[in-house]
Amino acid sequence: MKGYRFSKYIPQKTAGQSAFDNLLNIFLQLISITGGDAGEALSWLTNLDKQYNITNGNYGIGDFIEDLKDKGYLTEQNGDGKFQVTDKTGQEIRKSSLEEIFGKLKKSGKGQHKTSFSGIGDETGTDRRPFEFGDSLQQIAMTDSIRNAQINNGFGEFKLTENDLEVIETEYKTQTSTVLMIDISHSMILYGEDRITPAKKVAMALAELIKTKYPKDTLDVIVFGNDAWQIEIKDLPYLQVGPYHTNTIAGLELAMDILRRRKNANKQIFMITDGKPTCMKVGIKYYKNAFGLDPKIFNKTLNLASQCKRLQIPITTFMIASDPYLKEFVKEFTAANNGNAYYSSLKGLGHVIFEDFKRNRRKRF
Repeated sequence: MKGYRFSKYIPQKTAGQSAFDNLLNIFLQLISITGGDAGEALSWLTNLDKQYNITNGNYGIGDFIEDLKDKGYLTEQNGDGKFQVTDKTGQEIRKSSLEEIFGKLKKSGKGQHKTSFSGIGDETGTDRRPFEFGDSLQQIAMTDSIRNAQINNGFGEFKLTENDLEVIETEYKTQTSTVLMIDISHSMILYGEDRITPAKKVAMALAELIKTKYPKDTLDVIVFGNDAWQIEIKDLPYLQVGPYHTNTIAGLELAMDILRRRKNANKQIFMITDGKPTCMKVGIKYYKNAFGLDPKIFNKTLNLASQCKRLQIPITTFMIASDPYLKEFVKEFTAANNGNAYYSSLKGLGHVIFEDFKRNRRKRF
C-alpha cells in the first residue's frame, strides 16, 4: 500500500543568488530589527551561521563583511572595528521591503492616482462618447468612427463627418500627499509580540512605492509616543520603540501642520497603532492615563478628527490589535472623521494599506 512519508522541510536557496546575496537578505532583516546597529546584526548573523550552517568552507562571515565594505553597505570608522551602515543599506532595505510586501512593481513614468473624473487625461479608459470641440486627435476611436460613418452615410460614397466621430474617454490622474503616522509607544513590543518591525516594513515599502511608481506624490512619516516628530525616510529602517505613552493628539496636530503646507488637492493620513490615546500635553506638562479611555484625552482626539474632516483630510486607521474597547475607540474616531478603519493582522497590514492607498480617487477641481 502506497502512502506518504513526511520529513523535515529544508527550503532551497534562491536560484541564481550568490552566497553574498543570500547572506545580504538575512543581514538586511537583522539591521532593521536591531535599529541600525551593524555590530549587533553581524553578531546575530554569526550565531545564526553557527546554529544553521548558513555559510560553507568557501565563503564565511569574514568574507561577507569584507564584501559589505567593498560594495558600500558598511563603513568602518577609525579602524577600531566599529561598523556603521550607509545610505545604500537603507535604500536596499526599502527595496527589499517593497518586494516582500507589494511584489516587484515596474516603474511608471506618470505614477499618479486615478479619479472618477474623465476628460483630457493621460490614461485611456474604456468608455466612448461623441466628439466635442477641444478633444485631441489621439482620443478619436477610429474603428468606431468609421463604422458610424458607414451606418450614417451608407457604403456608396464614404464620408466621415464630425457627427460620426467618437472619442475614447481618458481619465484625469491626481497627485496625493500622504502622512504616515507610526505609533512607537512601549505597547508596540509588549507581551512578546514585535509590532514595530512589521510597521516599519510597511512604511519602508510604501515610501519606496511612492518614490518609484508615484513619483509626483509626497509621503511624510511621523512617529508618536509622548510627543510626535517627523523623521526622514532614510531613517525608517532604524526606528525603535521607546518607553512612551500614546499621544495620538500630538501626531494628528503635526500631520495637519504638514498637510497644510502641501499644495496637492488630495491629502490623507494613515495611522498605524495598536492602542488608544493615553497621553496629551497641557502646557509644558504631560497629562497621562493608561487606564481605559480618558474623556479629556478622548474628546480632544475626536475634535482633531472632526477638524480633519472639515479640511477634507480623511484618516485611515490601521489597528493592529482587536480588544473590544479599542474597537469602540476606533469606531467613534472614524465616525468623527468619516474616514476608514481596518483591524489588520501584522501579516496582512501591508496589503491592506496598499489597497487603500490605490483607492484614493477624491480629486477636487
